[in-house]
Amino acid sequence: MSPLDISLADLIARLDEELPGANELARISEARLRAQTLSDLGDQLIDHYVSKAKQTGASWTEIGDAIGVSKQAAQQRHTPAAFERFTNLNRHGIVLAQEAARTHKHDFIGTEHMLLGLLGEPQGLAYEVLVAKTESEQRIRDAIEEAMPPAGKKVLRGHIAFRPESKEAIEQARRASADLGHDWVGTEHTLLGLIRAEESPAAQILRNLGFTSDELHETVKTEITKRLAARDSQ
Repeated sequence: MSPLDISLADLIARLDEELPGANELARISEARLRAQTLSDLGDQLIDHYVSKAKQTGASWTEIGDAIGVSKQAAQQRHTPAAFERFTNLNRHGIVLAQEAARTHKHDFIGTEHMLLGLLGEPQGLAYEVLVAKTESEQRIRDAIEEAMPPAGKKVLRGHIAFRPESKEAIEQARRASADLGHDWVGTEHTLLGLIRAEESPAAQILRNLGFTSDELHETVKTEITKRLAARDSQ
C-alpha cells in the first residue's frame, strides 16, 4: 500500500479532467512536466528532514546512509539549505517557477519565472498583494509574458539553475523576513526579495505595474500584522 493518499489513477484522472480537448502527445508533455514537479517536491521533502536530522546532531555519514548515497553526495545535494525557513506555500512557488522555466524551454530560473510561481500560489499573501493593487491577475501575467525571453529549442531535463539575480532575490527574501522580525520566509518575503533585486526583470515588471519597494514593505508589514491579530483573537 502506498504511504501517500494519491494514486496513479488519481493523477491520470486529474490530468484528463483538466485537459479534456488535448491529444495524447500534448498529454505526454503535460504528464512529463507534472512528473518533474512531483520529483522536485520529493527532493524538498527529503531536504526538510535532512535539515531536521542535522538539527538533532545527525552526521552526514548517517544521513547519507539513510538516503542511500555517500556522505559526500549527501552533503553536495542537500547543503546549503537555501530554502530552510521557506513556508510550504513559498516552496511550492519555487517549484512552480522551475515548472515555468521548463514550460518556456529556458535553461535557467529567472526572477520572471519566480514571479509566475507566486501567481500560481493563490493561497499566498504575495498573490493577494499583487492582485489587490493591479486588480487583475491576467494583467500581471501579460506583463511577465511580454518581458519573458524567447522560448528555447527544447525542454531541459533535470536540474535547472537559478540566474544570479534570482539567487539575489532569494537572499533578499531572507533579509526581508529578518527585517520584519519573522522566523519564516513566505511568499510575501519572496515578493519583497524580487523588487529589492533592483536590476532583475521581475523588479522592472513590478515597478511598471506601479509597485515600489517601500510601499510593498509597508503593505506586507500591515497585512501580516492583521493576520497575526486575527489569529490571536480566535
